[in-house]
Amino acid sequence: MVEYGGGTNVQEALRQGRLLLNRTSGTKQIILITDGQPTPFTSIGGDEDGGNRGPLRRSPRATDETLREVLRCTKDDGITINTFMMECERHLSEFVRTMARVNRGRAFFTSPSLLGECILLDYVNNKRRYAR
Repeated sequence: MVEYGGGTNVQEALRQGRLLLNRTSGTKQIILITDGQPTPFTSIGGDEDGGNRGPLRRSPRATDETLREVLRCTKDDGITINTFMMECERHLSEFVRTMARVNRGRAFFTSPSLLGECILLDYVNNKRRYAR
């Protein structure tokens, strides 16, 4: 979910992807395109938001809550998360590396102008590998 001026709720995006993929069979994959760490997150019941489901802005808990969702995707549903990161600043890329390590997905570090090429090359390379 992208909100103007509010950051990116990566946790909620992964949750929505997980719920959609639960209805399918076969290979399950989420492709995440991001520019850094998650800033808001969604609280479910009994937290700082008074028990209502809603986005919390720029909470320090956003990283932890997002990694919890990564674990749900990984362990509960067998979903691979491949992340394309648009920034290369070390402090921003560390979260993406951690997420890839937890999920055993892949992390690609690219720029907006090379994103399409990067996705296409990854797709073609993997298609060749699985076709053999």
